[in-house]
Amino acid sequence: MEVKYPLVFIFLIVLGIVLFLGKKRTSISSMLNIQSDHLKDQLYGNIDINKINWKKRCRIAGLLFLIISASGIQIGTKVKPVERKGVDLIFTVDVSISMNAEDVKPSRLEKAKFEISQIIRQLKGDRVGIIVFAGASHLYLPLTADYEAAILFLDEIDTEMIPTQGTDISSALNTGLSTFSDKSEKFKVLILITDGEDHEGKAITIAEKAAQTGIIIHAVGVGSVSGSLIPVLDKNTGNASYKKDRNGKLITSTLNEGILQDIARAGNGIYVRFDNRAAHNKVLTDSIKKMEKKTISTHEFSEYEDQYQLFGVMALSMFLVSFFIPTKKINSTSKEI
Repeated sequence: MEVKYPLVFIFLIVLGIVLFLGKKRTSISSMLNIQSDHLKDQLYGNIDINKINWKKRCRIAGLLFLIISASGIQIGTKVKPVERKGVDLIFTVDVSISMNAEDVKPSRLEKAKFEISQIIRQLKGDRVGIIVFAGASHLYLPLTADYEAAILFLDEIDTEMIPTQGTDISSALNTGLSTFSDKSEKFKVLILITDGEDHEGKAITIAEKAAQTGIIIHAVGVGSVSGSLIPVLDKNTGNASYKKDRNGKLITSTLNEGILQDIARAGNGIYVRFDNRAAHNKVLTDSIKKMEKKTISTHEFSEYEDQYQLFGVMALSMFLVSFFIPTKKINSTSKEI
């Protein structure tokens, strides 16, 4: 049992104690100090004392039920079956240092995070997970239906999460595919979000194998074909500079759309670019919505059930009964003085 408004419930307890300690039957004759039996007969001749007492009891009961109702009493539990239908959706997010490039404002990574959050907010019933990768990859957020938690995790992603630099798309795809634990390969989508470099060269082969099992792989390119320098912040001085190669030349990071288009084609998915123009996250969202959905989980949850309505009806009933109880004796005879 739970009480939504404990102060009201405490008042109820105090009131009950006061009523119990102050319980004393007081008659009209004692109040008026009437000693004459003849006068008592005249006063009580047509009054049914028993019914008067019942009226009092009903009023007190009605008041108690009303206080209980006002306290928001919750008793017992209710069990409700919950069935969710959707797909398992994995975002594989590139966190290599090249994602700090600012050819997409405010940066490639921040743009990607924003678009992912927009997709997550439009999901209904689907489970979502996040993998981060650079020169290596790891599962950052396991599959979950808690979208608020997913967005909180997403906000914390940055380019310092993985010390091994590079852009190993093959490793990201392998980690993503291993995250799908269900034996059924249908109802699964992997969205690859990167600027397109693949140092291993096996990504297309992995995408083809995944497609053969029914897993869909979409590819999202973040950046521009013209490319951009890569900002680097010196942690000691706080000064900003740009990444250089071993020969001291500035590195320009460009979007490799070709490999991403090939991956999407091999994975039976679509290719989308996130740049400074209008976002295309709606294309991905629509594609997910059109997919056949599976029952992800069927479970039951219990919670305390509100009972204030019942006590409110009982209080009203007691007041109505009290109002309609007659106090006059039925078939009573008048007595002469």
